[in-house]
Amino acid sequence: MTEKSKLLHKELTGEILGGFFTVYNALGYGFLEHVYSNALSLELRNRGLRVEREVAVEVQYEGQPVGRFRMDMVVDKQAIIEIKSCASIGQGELRQLHNYLRAANLPVGLLLHFGPTPDFKRLVGAGALIQS
Repeated sequence: MTEKSKLLHKELTGEILGGFFTVYNALGYGFLEHVYSNALSLELRNRGLRVEREVAVEVQYEGQPVGRFRMDMVVDKQAIIEIKSCASIGQGELRQLHNYLRAANLPVGLLLHFGPTPDFKRLVGAGALIQS
């Protein structure tokens, strides 16, 4: 079995990434994140995926709510998508997605970078291991 075949939710994330590159190729670089979010949401729904937008998650500490945040998208109740359209991404953006995965208890997350060159990072599980 190859490393690629071991990817968690390989078909789902492959479909999402296909949609990401389709949108990027059509729109290019330079729009605000909400433009890419709207386009990607439409593209993924056209591909038959269930897309939830601005999904709220509550953060708890010792069983008490201490904060809330909104994830850009959740696809098929399995994958978090976080969209960035800045010039570059770094550890802060990866940490954000890592924390979303932990708080939402979902298995996989994709950080989609609609930057000067399209790029993505794939994080897996509560431990948020990066998979390419």
